[in-house]
Amino acid sequence: MTRSTNVPAYPADGSVQFRPAPARVTPALPPDAHGAVIIPAHDESAVIARTLTALAPLTSLPGIEIIVVCNGCSDDTADIARRFAGVQVAETGIGSKTAAMNLGDELATAWPRLYLDADIEIEPQTVLAVFDALAEPGVLAARARYVYDAIGASIPVRSYYRARSRIPAPPKRQWGAGGYATNEEGHRRFGRFDDVTADDSWFDEQFDDETKRVVAAPPMRVRTPRNLAGLLAVLTRQRRGYLELGISSEASSRGRALLSSIRGVRSAMDVGWYTLLTVASRRRADGILRQGERDWERDASSRTGTGDTR
Repeated sequence: MTRSTNVPAYPADGSVQFRPAPARVTPALPPDAHGAVIIPAHDESAVIARTLTALAPLTSLPGIEIIVVCNGCSDDTADIARRFAGVQVAETGIGSKTAAMNLGDELATAWPRLYLDADIEIEPQTVLAVFDALAEPGVLAARARYVYDAIGASIPVRSYYRARSRIPAPPKRQWGAGGYATNEEGHRRFGRFDDVTADDSWFDEQFDDETKRVVAAPPMRVRTPRNLAGLLAVLTRQRRGYLELGISSEASSRGRALLSSIRGVRSAMDVGWYTLLTVASRRRADGILRQGERDWERDASSRTGTGDTR
């Protein structure tokens, strides 16, 4: 299903955006496209309609499945998702993202499969570009480029993400984007998702770099927390996930990269906020693990219309 040889310029992978995404017209979608989009959703009534609205053109394609798996929901996420024609909705009382993705796998019949967070916007042509990449010989895991949407975020949050975007990261990493995909051959590498917090890092570890792709297409949009409380919650969960998997923090190399990125007062302030928030979240995560807790630390600020940005 190779469709286009012209690659327009897209924002850098993991860059920070402070303006709305440019309006795009969805091109004609190929009727022979096939694959599944599996969306685990836990109390996502504030954002699920936005996610499904972006995906709606795909529901006209007979070979595409969109499956929302509501897990442990106490709100009307499922009711909202059912309003979208062509979207399959499943419900489970188990509040677990990885259990929801495993249930989605049991319901899906099409390949490849994109596992998408419920608060991530992705354009239909981007979904199909990722599926195309997974049809290439030797490719087992793929994702689209992504950008951080920091519109309305507080100054410390903006500073943190500006600093983070200046830290070099493995170019083919599958983590951090809010969505990743695999084909049937790749899925056989693991069979089922393990019960882990950092599912994207766990997924990334299943594949060698030569089998991964990051696709140049209209990027997925990852909304950052809008305030400090939300950011600390996200960073604490990320840190806890890394500790569970035994992933090194690589603090020394990150620190060197940050210091070398300082070019003036603003970039120095960015590094200061990044360091402060990283240390605070690590201490919180360490304390949570010592107490044996496994709550899902959640950012509520990006799941409201405006959010408290104090």
